[in-house]
Amino acid sequence: MTSIITRRRMTFGAAAASALPLLGRGAQAQAPLGVGFVYVGPIGDHGYTWTHDQGRLALEKEYGAKIKTSFIENVAEGPDAARAIRQLAQAGNQLIFATSFGFMNPTIQVAKQFPKIKFEHATGYQRAENVATYNARFYEGRAVIGTIAGHMSKSGQAGYVASFPIPEVVMGINAFHLAARKVNPNFKTKVIWASTWYDPAKEADAAKALIDQGADMITQHTDSAAPLQAAEQRGVFAFGQASDMSAFAPKAHLTAIVDDWSGYYIKRVKEVMDGTWKTGDVWGGLKEGMVRMAPFNPAMTPAARAAAEELVKGITAGTLHPFTGELKDQKGEVRVKAGETASDEILSKMDWYVDGVQA
Repeated sequence: MTSIITRRRMTFGAAAASALPLLGRGAQAQAPLGVGFVYVGPIGDHGYTWTHDQGRLALEKEYGAKIKTSFIENVAEGPDAARAIRQLAQAGNQLIFATSFGFMNPTIQVAKQFPKIKFEHATGYQRAENVATYNARFYEGRAVIGTIAGHMSKSGQAGYVASFPIPEVVMGINAFHLAARKVNPNFKTKVIWASTWYDPAKEADAAKALIDQGADMITQHTDSAAPLQAAEQRGVFAFGQASDMSAFAPKAHLTAIVDDWSGYYIKRVKEVMDGTWKTGDVWGGLKEGMVRMAPFNPAMTPAARAAAEELVKGITAGTLHPFTGELKDQKGEVRVKAGETASDEILSKMDWYVDGVQA
C-alpha cells in the first residue's frame, strides 16, 4: 500500500493528516508496517531521487499489503528536513529513510525525540541506537567513467558539473580524475559548482560553459539530464548520473553510474518486521550491486570498452582500488602513501582534491 503522500506534493500538515496510524490494540496488530522516505529532489528527476523511489516501489512489490510506504519530495537540506522527518514519525511510520547528506543532523535530532522508531540516513556518518547509515560507493563507478573519458577525449579535458563540496561529491571528482590521468597523464578536469542537486537550467548552463572552455567530455554529480542534453546539442560525449539516461541523449550518453537501493531497502524492512534490525553502517559498491554501470554506447572505442570492463572486474574482485597511492593533493602534500589505499575513514571525510583537479 502507498500513502496518499506519494500521489502528489502536499503540505507538511496535510501529509501528516493523510497517514494517521490506526488506533486500538487489534488494529495496530494488523496494521501494515509504515515506511517513510524523505527526498531532496523530485521523484521525476531520473537521477538520485528517482533511484531511491525505485527502491521504494520495489518494497511495495516485494511486501504488498504488509507495508505502507509514503514519501515527501523536494525537501530542502536544513530546517525543512527536520519538519519532514518529524512529520513522517508522527504519522506512524516505524522506519524512515532520510536520503540526502544534508539530512544528517535533522535525522539525529528527530531520532532523539522518537526512540522507538528506526531511522536510516543515506551518505552520512552519524549514528545512534535507532539511527543507521548506508551509502553506495559511487566513486567506483566514477573511476570507470574516468577511464572511459581518458580514452575517448580528444581535447584531454573533461567538464564536471558538481552540486556541493561534500565528501561524497569530492571523492567522485577525485576518482574520475585519477582514472582519466592513468590513461592520459596530462588530462584536465574542470569543475563548475551548480550549488544545487536539481536545477536543469543551471546544470545546462554549467555544461555549456565547460564545453566552451574546451571540454569534450561532460560528467555530473547533479540529478537532471540537462548536462547530457547540452552535450548532445554540442556534439560531445557525456555520462549519466544515478540511472541510465541514454533516452535523453542517445548519441552523447556513453554510460552512467546506476544506483540500486532495492536490495538494501528490502533487507532492512524485513529486519524491522522480524525484529532483527540493528544500527550500523553499510557501504556497498560494484561488488554488492548497489552500484552498476549502464550499457556502454556502441560509439565507445574498443580500447575504452576493454579498459572499463577490466576496471569493473578488478574493483568487483577487490584487486583494484580507485584510491591507491601515492596520492597528492593540490598543494603537493602526500595524502595516501605509495602502495597504500585510502581507508573508508579517509574517503568518508574527503575534503581535498587530488593534484590536477581544477575546482
